[in-house]
Amino acid sequence: MSRPTGRVLTLLELLQSGGTRTIAELADRLGVEGRTVRRYVDQLVDLDVPVESVRGRYGGYRLAPGYRLPPLMFGDDEALAVLLGLIAGRRADLTTAQRTANETAAAKIRRVLPKHIARRLDALVESLEFTGRPGTFDIPDAEILLTLADAVRHRRPVAIRYTDREGRRTERTLHAYGIVAHGGRWYVTGENRTFRLDRITDARTRPGSFEKPAGPGPAQRLVEAFATAEYRHEVTIRIHGTDEQIRAHLPPTVARLSPAKDEGWRTVELRAERLDWLPQVLAALDRPFVIERPGELRDVVAARAERLASYARRT
Repeated sequence: MSRPTGRVLTLLELLQSGGTRTIAELADRLGVEGRTVRRYVDQLVDLDVPVESVRGRYGGYRLAPGYRLPPLMFGDDEALAVLLGLIAGRRADLTTAQRTANETAAAKIRRVLPKHIARRLDALVESLEFTGRPGTFDIPDAEILLTLADAVRHRRPVAIRYTDREGRRTERTLHAYGIVAHGGRWYVTGENRTFRLDRITDARTRPGSFEKPAGPGPAQRLVEAFATAEYRHEVTIRIHGTDEQIRAHLPPTVARLSPAKDEGWRTVELRAERLDWLPQVLAALDRPFVIERPGELRDVVAARAERLASYARRT
């Protein structure tokens, strides 16, 4: 934190202690001249801190009665957590007044942050996307997230250390196109690859630059990657229903949807590691369906139906 910024925060603490403080007293405590005190007061006023000027022999400065604001001395992790919460809040169902308060709070925090932190958070805001309404997200490692955001913003290659789901550790160079929040996790997309941030143990920008190709944005890339990922089973089902009815239970991150030959029917394609969750999805849809593949899914659905029927017959 720069010395002028630190003195402004010290001035705020002095005023918060109560009473009227003379310019001479404040100048002595801050180790500056009187005109510098006035400049610091102007900075607080610009931040909407209600500093009142008191005239007279014992005049000086004081805070408006009842006002108290703790000094905003954030580290990278703290600033990141606050700003991410405000960014997510912008996508929630807020009233106009709540949205305005959200924007105002973000602007105030942004203005009092040290410049190097503010610049890195600006890069994150520019590169971040959500696949849907934000829910509860784990805050990733601040240094890794901000390094990746800077690489996205300036189109710089970034070297990462990554541990895959099998526990294999690799080092690779990534051209990062964007950062996406999805399903409670954070991902970075690039070059037809998607990486979970919580599996990245180190990230460092490298010399050079790259051109981002035309095509889908980072969030859409992530959704398509989930829908086409390699799993044990490839499933094709024809369902009689509207896109809205089907999407309520099979979102784009899970399945691909296309019109079938017969009117009113849709072809649903997805990949799954296990099949035991699909019967309950089909039951929840409560629409006519035809399982085209795999045959094993027909057996799983039939077995689940028989088991439920046996429960229903019990007295």
